[in-house]
Amino acid sequence: MEGKNFTRRDFLKTGAIATGAVLLNNPIKLFAVEGSKSKVILLRNQNIVDAKGNVNPEIMQKMIDEAVTVLFDTKDAQSAWEKIIKPSDVVGIKTNKWDYLHTPTELEEALQKRVIETGVSKENISIDDRGIFRNPIFNKATALINTRPMRTHYWSGVGSLIKNYIMFAEKPSDYHPDSCADLAAVWKLPNVNGKTKLNVLVMLTPLFHSVGPHGFSEEYVWQYKGIIVGTDPVACDAVGLKIIEAKRKEFFGEDKPLNPPAKHIELADTRHRLGTADFNKIELVKIGWKENILI
Repeated sequence: MEGKNFTRRDFLKTGAIATGAVLLNNPIKLFAVEGSKSKVILLRNQNIVDAKGNVNPEIMQKMIDEAVTVLFDTKDAQSAWEKIIKPSDVVGIKTNKWDYLHTPTELEEALQKRVIETGVSKENISIDDRGIFRNPIFNKATALINTRPMRTHYWSGVGSLIKNYIMFAEKPSDYHPDSCADLAAVWKLPNVNGKTKLNVLVMLTPLFHSVGPHGFSEEYVWQYKGIIVGTDPVACDAVGLKIIEAKRKEFFGEDKPLNPPAKHIELADTRHRLGTADFNKIELVKIGWKENILI
């Protein structure tokens, strides 16, 4: 741009505007196939966590393997991964490191193992959360895997897969207004747009109620022992939100709406065309343990 120093922030903003313009002219959602449903896998295993919340690594690997095999309709997990990851890819695994409830190390390792088995060099893989904006692997990533635990959240109603990408923004607080209504806009930034190959919403021990900016209480965590897996982050979040809402009703004995409401999930569909939040357009496949499934 003549006469002006074009900063990285300018680049991100310009890219988002350009992508938005394309979307206005093309109403097809980024993570939904026109005329078909968004496929979401809900898989639970009664033995994935013990009474103290420790995760069984072997079961975790089996769960993610089964989920991707069903999701991509392949004969085995390796065939599924080869559909989405190439040996030449540079892969960022975006996790979540909130102190009270973080992405399990066992899941991070299970994902990294399968990525390496597709032929990607370990040097071309990074697992990160708060440092992704300046992480060289994430800066040149050609493929992203998005995973985080589901929990209630003071600003956005719930911390979800959509919200997990807020750290890709130079200034995350730009996305806080109106109960984080426009979080889906982050997914249109050049360092994100079109790169996400898989979403894993962790529902092993979700947090269904909290008070305050960093509120956490063991009273409001329960062992759901599941994962929600899909290519459409909006559909995955919609399923996770439905389970959180059902648990709140069960626990409190009445409808207890989230405050603030998790409006960013619905708006990711209706305003930002990221994916689908409409359950009539979601194919939910339930696998494994069914007790108290809540959906």
